[in-house]
Amino acid sequence: MVHQYKNNGYNIVLDVNSGAVHVVDDAAYDVISLWETHSAEEIENCLAPVYGASQVREATDEVAALIKEEALFSKDIYEDSIANIKQRKTVVKALCLHIAHDCNLKCRYCFAGEGEYHGKKAWMSFETGKAALDFLIANSGGRRNLEVDFFGGEPTLNFQVVKDLVAYGREQEKIHNKNFRFTLTTNGVLLNDEIMDFANREMANVVLSIDGRKNVNDKMRPFANGSGSYDLIVPKFQKLAESRNQMNYYVRGTFTHENPDFSKDVLHLADLGFRQISIEPVVAREEDDYAIREEDLPELFEEYDRLAAEMVKRHKNGESFNFFHFMIDLEGGPCVAKRMSGCGSGTEYLAVTPWGDFYPCHQFVGNEKFCMGNVRDGITGTEISDKFKSCSVYTKAECRNCFAKFYCSGGCAANAYNFHGDINGVYEIGCALQRKRVECAIMIKAAEALATD
Repeated sequence: MVHQYKNNGYNIVLDVNSGAVHVVDDAAYDVISLWETHSAEEIENCLAPVYGASQVREATDEVAALIKEEALFSKDIYEDSIANIKQRKTVVKALCLHIAHDCNLKCRYCFAGEGEYHGKKAWMSFETGKAALDFLIANSGGRRNLEVDFFGGEPTLNFQVVKDLVAYGREQEKIHNKNFRFTLTTNGVLLNDEIMDFANREMANVVLSIDGRKNVNDKMRPFANGSGSYDLIVPKFQKLAESRNQMNYYVRGTFTHENPDFSKDVLHLADLGFRQISIEPVVAREEDDYAIREEDLPELFEEYDRLAAEMVKRHKNGESFNFFHFMIDLEGGPCVAKRMSGCGSGTEYLAVTPWGDFYPCHQFVGNEKFCMGNVRDGITGTEISDKFKSCSVYTKAECRNCFAKFYCSGGCAANAYNFHGDINGVYEIGCALQRKRVECAIMIKAAEALATD
């Protein structure tokens, strides 16, 4: 499978199965587009009036050489191995601990029902968190590196338990030869010097929630009284980012139907000095006034193109920043299992509620159909784990012929379920945006590579 597109003045050809990327001239681009349906003679007759016979022959020879090298029109070598991927032995390697089903903001788009996950307010006890860490150690097999994300709601509301669990984890990693990578996701309202110092000592990554420009952020992320959070959190976030040397953190926001010009929010955050940025599309019900609609897509595609071109420009000027959705690895990348089956939710990654129940990930919390067990009894819903393990780009009809399948790995299972009632489905708007992001990410990589040649 080959995907061709033009972006920011570049003719780009992606060989999907090998992952090879080619930046070609117009003649080669048109030769490739005709290759599978025309003979070499037909291609020359068609394109010679445009480029000249010699240039077309040269391009044809180059394409033939790439095919021989299996860097173009390569075969799919992965589908036959999907059975082995499904049967592979998995271990739990990451937990999302819901430290607090409670929040001090009232974000309009919150999938978690203002931090309460459509249930009741609750804070995780040290005993429950301790049992979760014990479960992780016991079910991690020979894996040494383990990840624990302190999540909410707002986890800093229950920060003493966060500190106590980190201390317990550090004790246990010495005993069991494990290494905990702790992370924290926070809205910043309670962020202070004590929390910052602790995060800089103990947290491998910190996610800082902000939506961008003041008017955008304050409309979507207000306090209960309607006042905005921007002025309070921005200085704190800037201080934390600098204290971490602009590494190992993200400012992470959400764009909606109400701010389709989201590239301005990304660039606003970059202009504030942040170098690690993620602004993601909202996932919402069609009836929500802020939900992204199909008619929004052309404008959003232009925004991604505009952002990508600006990032290339800033990189040349020594003003680079990272945008999470444009960060792809064209040389190594994730292992085959990850490329085919995704984030590991429901198998390698689990969410833990304040009272100790397991769910496939934080977005399934509150849906009792997906409760998989608890920290006392372990995983009792093994059929749920088996279903998630079997989910891959080859079990989703829409993914099979999608050029982006090995970059998104089939997309988010929770979004698929919430829109179609099946984790083997897809969220179509999310897919369209993901394809555009992959195209932009590859263009940026190509531009950077050509700039160093």
